[in-house]
Amino acid sequence: MQQADPYNQYFAKKVMVSYAKSMDKTKTSFKCSNCTYTTIKWIGCCPECKEWDSLVENIITATSNATKMYTHTHAAQLRSLDSIDTQELPRVLSGIGEWDRVVGGGLVPGSLIVITGDPGIGKSTLLLQVAYEIAKTKRVFYFSTEESLQQLKGRATRLKTTDNNLLFSDAAELTSIITAAREQKPDLLVIDSIQNCYINNANTLPGSVGQLREAAFQLMRLSKEYNITVIITGHITKEGIIAGPKTLEHMVDAVFYLQGEDRWQTRMLRAVKNRFGAINELGFFCMEQNGLQEVPNINAHLISEISHAPGSAIVSIMEGSRPILLELQALTNASKLTMPQRVVSGLDHKQVVLIAAILEKYVKIKLSMQDIFFKVSGGFKIKGSESDLGTAFALLSSYFQEPLPEKSIALGEISLTGQIKPINNIGHLIKEAEKFGITTLLVAKNQTIEKTSCTVKRFHNVYELLSLFGQ
Repeated sequence: MQQADPYNQYFAKKVMVSYAKSMDKTKTSFKCSNCTYTTIKWIGCCPECKEWDSLVENIITATSNATKMYTHTHAAQLRSLDSIDTQELPRVLSGIGEWDRVVGGGLVPGSLIVITGDPGIGKSTLLLQVAYEIAKTKRVFYFSTEESLQQLKGRATRLKTTDNNLLFSDAAELTSIITAAREQKPDLLVIDSIQNCYINNANTLPGSVGQLREAAFQLMRLSKEYNITVIITGHITKEGIIAGPKTLEHMVDAVFYLQGEDRWQTRMLRAVKNRFGAINELGFFCMEQNGLQEVPNINAHLISEISHAPGSAIVSIMEGSRPILLELQALTNASKLTMPQRVVSGLDHKQVVLIAAILEKYVKIKLSMQDIFFKVSGGFKIKGSESDLGTAFALLSSYFQEPLPEKSIALGEISLTGQIKPINNIGHLIKEAEKFGITTLLVAKNQTIEKTSCTVKRFHNVYELLSLFGQ
């Protein structure tokens, strides 16, 4: 019988001992609180998102139980769709028309909603007003993790939103918040904000990626299991997107952005995700001394500032279910630079350059030798192609220094071949334009228009656009 080699036995024993020690020791890593980048050494700037001083120490204790077998649990129950009760619960209306429309006709019981926006834009003010209105008929809990109760009462007194049915707390520990909601079962739970909540015995800091993901998961289970509507506010990054992992947006039912225009005190509430309503729906508010007030007829405000001048063109776009009238402003000037300037605001830079190239190709206007400055009034951002015809008219009007027909609106798309194409949902756009005195429609030749009192001017290609400028 062959004897075992003593050296091999000693070596195998050392390997087993070192493996056991490695399974019990702690491991330290550093994870970026702004993204998911992880490294074993601390560095000042995250290589992934370029954020400074964002790496947080994360201690992981590895144990020898890491390879344990899965324990036996109860099997998941399966049901057919016919056996599921589909009784719809009534939506919770706040009485604030702009809010109710953006959320899809009222809050859905058991939904998880995130509201985000710039600091000081009015998120807390809007939520306090909504909570106050809903507390008239429902039970509402408001947890403020950023303000003390004294500060909160001062703001509520200024907004005249003090109500005994609306209960407040400045607790920031998430487990205690969820426990209170499970025991007392409110209809609406507001947490302002999720970044300032913390979880006991967690190895990560409040607001970090790990804690945000865990907090969102626990709140999602709370809303679904106890049929509680949960609204949380979140911070945004310097790029203007919601802070935290993208998983947060996937887990919640709706994401709303509250945006503002520097020139006005107007606030826009935009739905970028909504499982229970239309996305890109817009609601308008005006910031006043006593809080955010509804602006139900924003087009009246926008149309009052439109000027009948060279370089100006009126277009209409659909934001959710709402037509919005906007003014496009263009300025072209002979360039003295080797590379002419292209300064664009409110519209995709490449889209303006594309329309200018189409005009130069088929109309023979040397826009490539012109500095082009272009903007959308009102601080709006246009993403679709229904404003192509208006963009072309604004550029031509500025180039020839001749205004378009007064009270006219341009509705059409332009193809790369220079053809004017019809657009969808033009009936809603025309109906809204007629309310504000629009008398002339500039559309594609084969655009279908069912009924209108306006004068209709049709164009087959971009060359025919010159007829409005005496060319």
